[in-house]
Amino acid sequence: MALETSAIGLTGDDLTVADVWSVAVGRAPAALSDAAREKMRGARELVEHAAHGTSEHTYGINTGFGRFVNTSIPEELTEELQLRLLRSHACGVGDLYPDEIVRSAMLLRANTLAKGNSGARVETVELLLACLDRGIVPVVPSRGSVGASGDLAPLAHLALPLVGEGEAFVDGERLSGADALARVGLEPLRLAAKEGLSLINGTQFMASFLALGLVRARRLTRVADIACAMSLEALQGSRTSFLPQIHALRPLRGQGDSAANVLRLLEGSAINEAHRWCDKVQDAYSLRCAPQVHGASRDLLDYAEYTVSVELNAATDNPLVLVDDESLVSNGNFHGQPLAFALDGLAMAVAELANISERRIERLVNPNLSDGLPPFLVVDGGLNSGFMIPQYVAASLVSENKVLAHPASVDSIPTSAGQEDHVSMGNTSGLKAWQVLANVERALAIELLAGAQGVEFHAPLEPGAGVRAARAAVRELSPRLREDRPLGSDIEVVASAIRDGSLIAAVEGAVGELA
Repeated sequence: MALETSAIGLTGDDLTVADVWSVAVGRAPAALSDAAREKMRGARELVEHAAHGTSEHTYGINTGFGRFVNTSIPEELTEELQLRLLRSHACGVGDLYPDEIVRSAMLLRANTLAKGNSGARVETVELLLACLDRGIVPVVPSRGSVGASGDLAPLAHLALPLVGEGEAFVDGERLSGADALARVGLEPLRLAAKEGLSLINGTQFMASFLALGLVRARRLTRVADIACAMSLEALQGSRTSFLPQIHALRPLRGQGDSAANVLRLLEGSAINEAHRWCDKVQDAYSLRCAPQVHGASRDLLDYAEYTVSVELNAATDNPLVLVDDESLVSNGNFHGQPLAFALDGLAMAVAELANISERRIERLVNPNLSDGLPPFLVVDGGLNSGFMIPQYVAASLVSENKVLAHPASVDSIPTSAGQEDHVSMGNTSGLKAWQVLANVERALAIELLAGAQGVEFHAPLEPGAGVRAARAAVRELSPRLREDRPLGSDIEVVASAIRDGSLIAAVEGAVGELA
């Protein structure tokens, strides 16, 4: 997917995954559109009427929250109610969310408020976006959301700096919310009726994990094909299992795309041509069935992409302001179950890429399986251990992924004295998926390192153009292993190139865009 870096105009209706990456990671600016301002003003009028022009009970405006829904709040305390809501809900614990997740959540919360169904004031959203643009990153602990009334605890931590409370980072320095605003020339605001609720009632941390995770996962599907092609060359495997005629007979889109990628990467291979007429009947599943496995992961990511594409522009507040109906309606759009399922699916999809990759690594290092490669891909074996322990590392990462891939989305613990009696645990799904993505990036980095080493034992025969480009990209980061040295930093730097897309870019520069 193409990733834009130009300014993003928020309408509440057309934000994309690419936009989210551009702002959260690429630090592109974002601003409210004129259309969004108009929608927000219309919704705000209805909220003001509910707060000050009627005696009817409206949830979160003149009532308490959760189990306190039937507790009336006098009109003169409606603003104080919103501030106390932020304070009471900001009780998250544990490690902090990554900066890019927090920045994404700021953008997504601004976009859903821009939709004009929450009733927040324009100036509130503009302050949120100004904080984002000027580099304020709220301090947000990652544990505390059950993903049902949205991501309540983390969003409360995110919102507190807007009122000069809580904490935030500016240029890496941890400051009080008030000092963070002052550092970048901004003033805190005073919340109006419903605004505290509008800032915290939503799915934006879960959606951030899914949107940013999807970009990383899509990159991993292409890298898995690149790594497979490199291993296929090193192991002198057959290209026939990737022929389009085969995959047309089982026309799953992901399977066909993966097979086409591998074939393209192998084009012009002297290694493949040299063993074309060998007597090997068929390859092991980790090579022969790679399109079927990689493709299934791709298809599962399609489901995740559909879900998050909707969620980025969804109204997830409660109550929602229905301007045309002139009403505020309690609802359950904040429930994270769709995101929890999609995040668990994403974790399973990418975990499987590492699962099959580790089996190819084993074939590369195991002399009983590698068809002539030296044991553990190194000369002077015994004195040198070569790639013996990197395979251990891959096995460790894959085993951890199997635990992390257990779905959180099938769990639920009732909260708020039974008022919120089913929750999604989608934040847990997101945290797990984020770790799985990092593990898979490292596992595939190990296969690329091992594959590059294996291919070089076939010199002077050269692999296909795509594999040559991949090997060259790896060698820019990690020299050939001629005698033992610590490889941890090599694995990390190649994993970083996978994550930031530079390795894919190097390969696509040689063979064109991969599916």
